[in-house]
Amino acid sequence: MSVYIYSMSPSNIASKLRKISDFVDKSLLIVDDDTPFRDRLARAMEKKGFIVSQAHGVKSGTQKVIELRPAFAVIDLRLNDGNGLEIVKEIQKSKEESRVIMLTGYGNIPTTVAAIKNGAIDYLAKPADADDVEKALLADPKLKAAPPENPMSADRVKWEHIHRVFELCNRNVSETARRLKMHRRTLQRILSKRSPR
Repeated sequence: MSVYIYSMSPSNIASKLRKISDFVDKSLLIVDDDTPFRDRLARAMEKKGFIVSQAHGVKSGTQKVIELRPAFAVIDLRLNDGNGLEIVKEIQKSKEESRVIMLTGYGNIPTTVAAIKNGAIDYLAKPADADDVEKALLADPKLKAAPPENPMSADRVKWEHIHRVFELCNRNVSETARRLKMHRRTLQRILSKRSPR
């Protein structure tokens, strides 16, 4: 099984990146409990040629793995009903050659790095876009990824995280501020600004 980050420089992409059309099995399982994110990613990956199935948690994801034995998988590390690594273990049992990416939200990266050390698993930080996911899934597993050319700035990562929590709190400013341990007025100022680059 191949599980890794892909962030090679643009000059290397053409020579190192395979196309989905090169694969006989195009099945992709996306497991994430953030339904809007999962749906957006699924639509985008279908447009890229993958045959997409979705699950929202460990139980449903494990069941899909048993039924479908997907060639590709994108799995969130933290799910409402447990840890995404449980699904990775099931994939290893059912189809060892599957290509799997772990996704992790802002603030979960130390946990993910620990998981990588224990299981040789790499990750993409959320919010990962469909292009990043495609590159990671199709990259040559023998090649070590280079640092990203244009990584997201720390301000942008923070802005994305705040907006994600805001959406998960049904756009309730008071609840979002409480969960982020942030003053309500500070949060309102951040929410009113455009995203940083």
